[in-house]
Amino acid sequence: MQWQAQRHEGPEVRAQREQAKHYGLEAAASIEDRDLTLFRREPWTLGGGTGEATFLQVPFLRDMQQLGGQDVVFVGVPLDSGTTCRPGARFGPAAIRRASALSYGYNPERGVDLHEALVMVDVGDIQVIPANIEKSFDQITRAISYIVERGAFPVVLGGDHSIGYATIRGVAAHVEGKLGVIHFDRHSDLSERTYDGRMHASPFFHATALPNVPPANLVQIGIGGWTGSKKGMRLAHERRVTVITLDDIERYGIERVMEYALEVAWKEAKAVWLSFDIDVVDPAFAPGTGTPEPGGLQPREVFSMVRLAAREGLRGMELVEVAPPYDVADLTALLAGRIIMEVLGALVIEGKLGRWRQEAADSGPASQPG
Repeated sequence: MQWQAQRHEGPEVRAQREQAKHYGLEAAASIEDRDLTLFRREPWTLGGGTGEATFLQVPFLRDMQQLGGQDVVFVGVPLDSGTTCRPGARFGPAAIRRASALSYGYNPERGVDLHEALVMVDVGDIQVIPANIEKSFDQITRAISYIVERGAFPVVLGGDHSIGYATIRGVAAHVEGKLGVIHFDRHSDLSERTYDGRMHASPFFHATALPNVPPANLVQIGIGGWTGSKKGMRLAHERRVTVITLDDIERYGIERVMEYALEVAWKEAKAVWLSFDIDVVDPAFAPGTGTPEPGGLQPREVFSMVRLAAREGLRGMELVEVAPPYDVADLTALLAGRIIMEVLGALVIEGKLGRWRQEAADSGPASQPG
């Protein structure tokens, strides 16, 4: 039975709705409201003529039927239903996009221009279901699977870290062999359930239960502080997950730690996924996050570490837990964008993504140590 308002709507409104359904693709099977799409395409969302920014001001791809041939796809997941402390990460994708507009995509230290080296599009946000985290997971998995299946490198803008299970599930379905995971965080996120559900403290318990994402290929970097989970650390030991604490980084140094991390993640693996929680950075530099923990990494350390993480190539990445309501002068959102750019720049320099153009190489050094 149609709602009365729908019975009286004009043909133009109906045509717009059908076009949005065509461009945004069919929702996951668990979604009962079949007017909802996989990717949000309403006029008031990103790319709908309201002047909202895309990441790095790249083109917005409205028609998801046209996805294919791009190197990089930026996609937002505005979900914070899995937050156990301070909500607000649902506003993370929009904040990261706005802050990225300050960049031209060129780095003189690396000698790389992302706009020249890569074909990039922003596809807007996945349609999540705020009141139903499991249905949201189905949407996220289906959307990421769609992007990966078409050969693009997904850059996921979170959202809280609960989405990590759903994103990895979408990627793993297209990896013929083991998928390794490099995970930056102050928390292990290995609890099976929190408040009786799969929350942002549990993505890696469930991700490493997938058939081709073994816990032995999960390496966690930056763990520590006083908001950690005793149960999660016990599970890490039982499952033989590699946990690298801040004390380990100070003791052994960045290069040695990252060399070991790559060895663990890539052991007999066909691909590696990068999951970066912004709360691994000291809240002096990244205050806008849901569970801040003092004593984290500094930005220059992070830049060096993610460049090294990308050295052997990646199948995609996510950056999560940017919560703008607690940010100061957009510092956290700005840093999040720069971390993504460092990863993409390193992949280009190492020849793992896109096309390295000679004119870009001639304008600066081909690479920098660390």
